Amino acid sequence: MAPKTSPEVGGMGHSMKRKEDPRFIRGKGNYVDDIVLPGMLWMDIVRSPFAHAKILKINTEKALKVPGVLAVITGETLAKYNLHWMPTLMSDTQMVLPIEKVMYQAQEVAAVIATSRYAAADGVDAVEVEYEPLPVVVSPFKALEKGAPVLRTDKKDKKDNHIFHWEVGDKAGTEKAFAEAEVTVKQDMYIPRIHVASIETCGCVADFDRVNGKLTVYMTTQAPHAIRTVFALVAGHVGLSEERIRIVSPDIGGGFGGKVPVYPGYVIATAASVVIGKPVKWIEDRMENLQADSFARDYWMTAELAAKKDGTMTALRIKTVADHGYADAAANPSKFPAGLFSICTGSYDVKKAFTEVDGVYTNKPPGGIAYRCSFRVTEAVHAIERITDVLAQQLKMDPAALRMKNFIPKEKFPYKSALGWEYDSGDYAKALRLAMDKIGYEALRKEQAEKRARGELMGIGISSFTEIVGAGPSKHFDILGIKMFDSCELRVHPTGKAIARFGTKSQGQGHETTYAQIIAEELGIPASAVQVEEGDTDTAPYGLGTYASRSTPTAGAAGAMAARKVREKAKKIAAYLLEVSEDDLVWETGKFSVKGSPQKSKTIQEIAFAAYTNHPQGMEAGLEAVDYYDPPNLTFPFGSYICVVDIDRGTGMVKIRRFVAVDDCGNIINPMIVDGQIHGGLTMGMAPALLEEISYDENGNIQGGSFMDYLLPTAMETPAWELDKTVTPSPHHPFGAKGVGESATVGAPPAIANAVVDALSHLGVKHIDIPVTPEKVWKILKEKGAAE
Repeated sequence: MAPKTSPEVGGMGHSMKRKEDPRFIRGKGNYVDDIVLPGMLWMDIVRSPFAHAKILKINTEKALKVPGVLAVITGETLAKYNLHWMPTLMSDTQMVLPIEKVMYQAQEVAAVIATSRYAAADGVDAVEVEYEPLPVVVSPFKALEKGAPVLRTDKKDKKDNHIFHWEVGDKAGTEKAFAEAEVTVKQDMYIPRIHVASIETCGCVADFDRVNGKLTVYMTTQAPHAIRTVFALVAGHVGLSEERIRIVSPDIGGGFGGKVPVYPGYVIATAASVVIGKPVKWIEDRMENLQADSFARDYWMTAELAAKKDGTMTALRIKTVADHGYADAAANPSKFPAGLFSICTGSYDVKKAFTEVDGVYTNKPPGGIAYRCSFRVTEAVHAIERITDVLAQQLKMDPAALRMKNFIPKEKFPYKSALGWEYDSGDYAKALRLAMDKIGYEALRKEQAEKRARGELMGIGISSFTEIVGAGPSKHFDILGIKMFDSCELRVHPTGKAIARFGTKSQGQGHETTYAQIIAEELGIPASAVQVEEGDTDTAPYGLGTYASRSTPTAGAAGAMAARKVREKAKKIAAYLLEVSEDDLVWETGKFSVKGSPQKSKTIQEIAFAAYTNHPQGMEAGLEAVDYYDPPNLTFPFGSYICVVDIDRGTGMVKIRRFVAVDDCGNIINPMIVDGQIHGGLTMGMAPALLEEISYDENGNIQGGSFMDYLLPTAMETPAWELDKTVTPSPHHPFGAKGVGESATVGAPPAIANAVVDALSHLGVKHIDIPVTPEKVWKILKEKGAAE
């Protein structure tokens, strides 16, 4: 007899859903969870308790008898409309609802539609599912072994669990450099799965208007236009073509990459609304969010570094196995299945490099989402910054001196890396020297030696990272074939006020302020006179959304270019009004003046009014422009972070005493917003370094599926971050900006890990995988005879 789930197990975290459930209590505001439409129904989801199992039977009779329950949707229901599978952003396929088997614990199995949230939850508890367990594979290495169970049997002729092999660099040249090297070091590293624990979980309200045949979906998405296109690809065959779909993304309570994909809940709620003809709302609870949404990291890396005895780096080699769960749902450009991991040469003038990545299917939720890092840059930076410290330890060389010796010199920019990227600009030595001076590096090294002599554990860690952001350019970057660019539509009203609409979507980055400042600077009007809108596909120009620190580098540039187009037309109108040639005009902030006669001028407000009332004959009325900005190259922000930690020998507890972060994001538009982004990013970088981890036992049971054991940093754990800046403008960007939203999350983990290893290096410790928990540290101290 096959196992049958009880209501408590079958509900997968739903059996306690009642009015007193704190997961249902939240404040009111402009969030998807706050949207209430007339006649709105609720949807809740039945989830699998097994990581891999055949579905023998789904019994919905009891659920349909629950008061308020209207329908139960299964995979067979969706299969009638060919909606039971959908594409991922990496052109893989993913179940919406399964028909034959489940592939990971907490996978969606069925959906209940009811008149209230609580009736839907009760209906979920009443659904009974019979399963037959199948062999579970949670290790990507075991998944690659000969004879391992093939997981994606839905793929024709698929005979293994290998997804892709990707490589870049000079393999032969790198092998030769290693063979000739005076010194080589090698280190295995694992960056475990972590999760996007946004303030608001994922959800949507799908509202199909039968009269007009139009679907409006309010949803927590970072990329409304891309989502609309995916919806059209999934459901176009049932009449939902793109012009009949409207995606609205209001305030979404944080995104960080996890709200880029299309989740099954979105598709199911939409299908239910189309069939029933009423709005359907789905909001996942916190446990569902942690257990089933797309994950980040899960990279197994082996890094090798070759050098001369004096510390000059000569070659880098990295081999990686990437665990993508049961589907490749990574949010990467299609030509880069491993994302931008090839930035792994970092800030160093390495002559030869080769890296390769293999993607693997396992019985876990779909992985590979860029959690506040630009397409695997966090993993790349961790690899190069950790192996650099391993080399410094091997050579008995100060890690700061080793970095200074190998930095790309500022006069070499633009710099072509060994793995093919063209870095736009940089001055790495300046940033590290500023960080060292600010923290008092030499004095700290003396203090460390004195404490070590007394048996105290103090460590100093450095991370001098180079990031890569701003996707496009479209010649290299696309998602599902859609070229990566971004957009701005700018309209100046007759009274000189303006509205600017963008294809991005803010999740708290301050777009409304930054974009208004950009346009105000270009046109000479007050920032308060610029209204910024985004997140509505019915009004905003087509854009690829906000992630990978691309808002200012791409959409901000589009705003500047649109403003310059407006200014060019304004110049023609000004010449007409002043009765002079355009060549006789000079632009000052907010006005055009006649050369040599500054008293003869027209302000942008006067020109705007004339654009609607007194423009030249033959010229179109109005003062507006649209720009789709396709960057010529990515931008390369960088920074140097120094972390000081103290370790308690009795508990293994790591305390960050000081942390200095020097960032260079090119020209800065709003210093407060930049600092806010860095503060948040540093805390989000500290979290995986010391606290956060999602793991699974051999049966595929999630460990870290609630906030009881998935530890988020609070104000208590967060130190007082110390910030500073250098400014190295990007030469190809319209106003020299580079982006900063993810730099701190990228740079912080290796700085902290390096500090901990540095504190223990005299005990022979070379490496500790993150998160560096007290348990890990205490076990090492115990083994080394250094624990109290």
